[in-house]
Amino acid sequence: MTPSESPEPRPASLFESVRAVGSTPAPERAGQRWGFGAFLLVEAVFIMSAVFITALAASYGANYHNSVTYVLIGSIAPTVLAALAAIVITKVRGNGPVVDLRFGFSKEDVAIGLKLGVVGLVLTYVAANVWAKIVGEQNATSAVGDLVTQASLPVAAAVTMFVFVCFIGPVCEEIIFRGLLWGAVERQQWSGWAALALTTVIFAISHLEPLRTALLLVIAIPIGIARLVTRKLGASIVAHIMNNFLPGLTLLLVSIGVIPA
Repeated sequence: MTPSESPEPRPASLFESVRAVGSTPAPERAGQRWGFGAFLLVEAVFIMSAVFITALAASYGANYHNSVTYVLIGSIAPTVLAALAAIVITKVRGNGPVVDLRFGFSKEDVAIGLKLGVVGLVLTYVAANVWAKIVGEQNATSAVGDLVTQASLPVAAAVTMFVFVCFIGPVCEEIIFRGLLWGAVERQQWSGWAALALTTVIFAISHLEPLRTALLLVIAIPIGIARLVTRKLGASIVAHIMNNFLPGLTLLLVSIGVIPA
């Protein structure tokens, strides 16, 4: 190498990318006319739809012990309706989900999502085992896990729940938390670290499972980092799907009797 030549720049590591992106606010979204109020409205849709479904089912004597239909509708409908509400808000008060929620995928997004999804799987496995020892095996089980195992779902219903837990649920939750809520934080011109911290905490609390909140905080960190590094929703969706896949597959096999509960 001659004195006039300069060495080629070294590619930034994932840690360096996180540090650089996290310390700077995201570019402003022109035309975005929604913020934290939109997220609160979406959460209200989730809660009210869950309460309505529960009340309607109770009027017919249905619960998750005796009704497969209630298990499916009560688990799936509130999350899907909340995500649809978020999309509608971006269309009515903004530029639509692609622009406002950064809803996009690239090969790099998928690669980063897969890597962080694997990290999330490892963290989930370790954290779940530690947490089960602290609070007990029964208290460490998710609400969906309780629903599936206690309701003894038939094969078609178990497959439907598997698809929801592994694919539909992660997409909907990412739209709500790392899409709408993250966008509300960015609109305030806060740093990426602030968006990561706030969305991670609210994601964990919003599951309304107090005994699992600390575990959900750990699970959500790699997913949030995927969103932080790429500044797009695609990577966090992939990481979330990866994180949910093995637990979802386990629930499927338990519910159809392939492996014991």
